Amino acid sequence: MKVFVSVDMEGVAGIVDWDQCIEGGHDYAMGRRLLLGEVDAALDAAVAAGATDIVVNDAHSVMRNLDPSTLPPSASYLSGKFKPLYMMEGLDSSFDAVLFLGYHAAAPTPGVLSHTFNPRAIADVRINRTLAAESGLNALVAQHHGVPVAVVTGDQNVGPEAEPFCPGIVAVEVKRSLNRYAAHHLHPTAARERIAAGVTDALSRLDQITAPAIELPATLSVDFTSPDMAEQATWVRDVRRVGPRTVEVTDDDPLRLHRTFVTLVYLTRSLVEH
Repeated sequence: MKVFVSVDMEGVAGIVDWDQCIEGGHDYAMGRRLLLGEVDAALDAAVAAGATDIVVNDAHSVMRNLDPSTLPPSASYLSGKFKPLYMMEGLDSSFDAVLFLGYHAAAPTPGVLSHTFNPRAIADVRINRTLAAESGLNALVAQHHGVPVAVVTGDQNVGPEAEPFCPGIVAVEVKRSLNRYAAHHLHPTAARERIAAGVTDALSRLDQITAPAIELPATLSVDFTSPDMAEQATWVRDVRRVGPRTVEVTDDDPLRLHRTFVTLVYLTRSLVEH
């Protein structure tokens, strides 16, 4: 069995503040330890369920949050910024399952540290008029390759936001968000046990979990935080402005649609980095 793991950080039990998950933050070291504990729990469960080849994509912030020496020998590690497929770099049709670890709620949702790729640029994203968190956007890549998304972990919002795009996905709740900066967490040990059980369950019944099947052609709608960003987004081919801060793009190729969105993320980032 070949398993692809996309690792974010804000959805990890114990994390409620950017200071815990951004390099240089006072509590970043603690956040990394909490993240590693959940990743190791998921990977150990995957190996026990029969995974012989695991690719771990470090997909949070600067994308070098994990110590690769702590990963199991069956896992290879993708790290570093500006990956062409961002959180899904490394996935292809040879994989049997995708796991989303440490994921968080979408920008308009009051989950812990909720955002969609860039909190300073993107206010909301929809696919075919349905709210799309990072899980839904990343499902476009899984759909292209025909690989089921088996597990998502995080707060109480990540499962309902992923399910419209990832049929049959197993949602593992490790904390309950009270607002964007507060949550009631499981103890880290309990969170890891719950993640291991969810991964074991999902990988044992992959025949019941299908690859994403988003209706095509699909329309991606993006609300930016400023009109300047919406104008800049129209520099990308086929992106049209439909409101002061809103653009849309329609495509019958899910991978190309995802690439267009990633281009918009990178392009508009130039307006907020300073």
